[in-house]
Amino acid sequence: MATVDILRWLHILAMVYWLGGEWGVFQTSYKVCNPKLSLEERMRHMDTAYRIDIMARTGIISLLPLGLHMGYIWGFHPYGGAWMTGMWLVFGLWFALTWTAFAKRKEPISDKLYKIEDWTRYLLIPTLFIVSITSLMGMGPFEAGEGQNWYAAKVLTFALALCIGVVLRWVMSEWHTHFRTLAEGPNAEVEASLKRSIAIGRGVAYFYWILIAGTAFLGAVKPF
Repeated sequence: MATVDILRWLHILAMVYWLGGEWGVFQTSYKVCNPKLSLEERMRHMDTAYRIDIMARTGIISLLPLGLHMGYIWGFHPYGGAWMTGMWLVFGLWFALTWTAFAKRKEPISDKLYKIEDWTRYLLIPTLFIVSITSLMGMGPFEAGEGQNWYAAKVLTFALALCIGVVLRWVMSEWHTHFRTLAEGPNAEVEASLKRSIAIGRGVAYFYWILIAGTAFLGAVKPF
């Protein structure tokens, strides 16, 4: 088996976990914001949502290094060798940060870890926008000639999806904060805020799924 075949298989798995995980969190949110359930029951569903979400997050952060590695093999960019090794080392650190934040989610340090993880996206998203747009304009770093534009376009839709993901991460962080307050006793204001944030999350989730599906379409069909 060629290296690219293994990478493609892992890339498909990462996409499946991303899309499936987001659907699982979406469905669980109905239980999380249901005030008719006991606080203990709602917190149990929230923990389930976090356990599902970690697989989606793992899929998201895996897609980029897998896609860049395949891009190098296919000749879409020249960054192999030491650059590729460094990329995988950075991915390893990102992976460790994501899973550590998840493992410590019930401890005070989790807030700091999640904020650090958020900053990885704040730096990555504009970078992906810039390199994808400049590539589509013919300025690199990715090849974007006839029959090659799909690669840079896929990077662009991935960056757009990450933007939506930031909104959904904000929603889940609010769950964490609100349930700390609710643990002290009933609070109508917090319940209303929780309901609003989840409504926002559900609204953008539909666009999120379209972007994920569109990104997968570009990689599978390579239409242009």
